[in-house]
Amino acid sequence: MDSIAKLKEIVDGSSNIVFFGGAGVSTESGIPDFRSTDGLYNQTYDYPPETILSHSFFLRYPEEFYRFYRDKMLCLTAQPNAAHKKLAELEAKGKLKAVITQNIDGLHQMAGSQEVLELHGSVHRNYCMKCGKFCDARAILESEGIPRCACGGIMKPDVVLYEEGLDNEILSKAMHYIANADVLIIGGTSLVVYPAAGLVDYYRGNKLVVINKSVTPRDKNADLVVQGSIGEILSQIG
Repeated sequence: MDSIAKLKEIVDGSSNIVFFGGAGVSTESGIPDFRSTDGLYNQTYDYPPETILSHSFFLRYPEEFYRFYRDKMLCLTAQPNAAHKKLAELEAKGKLKAVITQNIDGLHQMAGSQEVLELHGSVHRNYCMKCGKFCDARAILESEGIPRCACGGIMKPDVVLYEEGLDNEILSKAMHYIANADVLIIGGTSLVVYPAAGLVDYYRGNKLVVINKSVTPRDKNADLVVQGSIGEILSQIG
C-alpha cells in the first residue's frame, strides 16, 4: 500500500484526529518561512530575523521592529491553500478535533476551521500596551513608524516574540487534545522550535503521521511518514 492510501485509511478510520502544523502549511499560500531565507534579509536589515523578532528588540527599537514586521510578517493578501481547506473539511465532518498551529497568519480560521489553537498568537490581534485596546492587522500595516493607540500607547502585535513565554491556557488545551487524540498528524514543521515541538511528546497513540518536505526528528517514531507538499498530499485523501 502506498503512503497516500495508508494515510487515507488512517483518516477514514478515525473520528479523533488532531493536526499539529508549522510554517510549511503557510508557505504554500505564499507566506515566507524566514528561517529558510535568512540570507535575503541580511541585505536589507542590520540584524537577523530572530533578533528583530525578540521581546527586548521590540522594546528597544520598536521602529526597526515594525519596519521588518510590516515588510515580512504581514502577508494580508495570502489565501488558504488546499491543506487549510482539507483540515477545515475534516473538522466539519466531525473527524478532526483541533488544529494546533505555530503560524500567526489566521489562514486556518479563514478556511473555516473552528477549533484553532494558536501557539504563537496572531498578527490579526494587536493591543495597546498602555490601555489594552485592540486593533486589527490592517491598521498596523497602514500605520507609519511606531503604531500608537489614540491614548498615546504603543501597539504590540499579539504574537509570541522570542524571549516570551507561550500562553499557558492554550498550551494546556493543546496538551489535552494531543494526549487524547487517536491520530496525530504533524505537518509542515521541522519540529525544531521549542517549547511548541515538545507538545508532540504528549501523544500516547499509535497512529503518528508526519507530512513534511524534509526529514524531522520524529520520523523514526512515526507510524507513517509522507514527504512532499502538504497541500498536495492532504488533497489526495478524498
